[in-house]
Amino acid sequence: MPSSATRSWISGWLALLGLLGVADKAQPSPFYAPPLPDEDDRAFSGNIELGYTQLSGNTDSQTLIAKGQFAWLTGSWTHTLRGEVRNVSRDGETSAEQYLVAGRERFNLQGPHYLFGFARAERDRFSGYDHQFTTIGGYGRDLVDNVRHRLSLEAGPGYRYDRIEGGKESASLGVAYGALAYEWAFTKTSSLEQELSMEVTDDNTTSRSLSSLTARLNSHLALKLSHEIKATSRPPADAEAHTDHTTSASILYDW
Repeated sequence: MPSSATRSWISGWLALLGLLGVADKAQPSPFYAPPLPDEDDRAFSGNIELGYTQLSGNTDSQTLIAKGQFAWLTGSWTHTLRGEVRNVSRDGETSAEQYLVAGRERFNLQGPHYLFGFARAERDRFSGYDHQFTTIGGYGRDLVDNVRHRLSLEAGPGYRYDRIEGGKESASLGVAYGALAYEWAFTKTSSLEQELSMEVTDDNTTSRSLSSLTARLNSHLALKLSHEIKATSRPPADAEAHTDHTTSASILYDW
């Protein structure tokens, strides 16, 4: 079972995530700015995503995933806040514990062009880092945007601060960033999304992939299956692994 400190973290995050959320066209995303809003989109929108599994018997395990995102529009600007928490325990021992909070800005230019900037703070207990802070800005373009398909690319420079586990050392690094997001709405109620990003520094390269399938139940509820991969080419010596995989089935509620 998670420690009392971990349970306090989770309770606080769940309270926060209850206030966060984004419309169907801007699902929670690790690295991609929400697409250009339609004229009839709401000025404020949000969603929360919750997934929990428990296995008992020969192996006792629990998995909790909670995500939330909130977006609002002001003229040509789209503002986004999001938070995430993941906790996995196996036979009473915590095997994964991750927290993330981020803010993002998108400024729409004429046509399919936009500028973006984001800041992200994250803590992964088994990554070898005590915490990381990243801020990136740049240019994006919507290459395809129709009823069925949406494809966008973005890139830009940034900065990352790494604090090694135990406070032994820290590093300030320049970042070269690139990302891709694709969505295929193959029915009126179902869609497939694929997002990829890469953050390159002198120390290492961090790659992220999020693949998800969403099936809408009604105007507010949906089922979501997702697989997320985060790979670091040269993590700190105390890291448990180079690559993390997270597969989840969750309920998505939006408004």
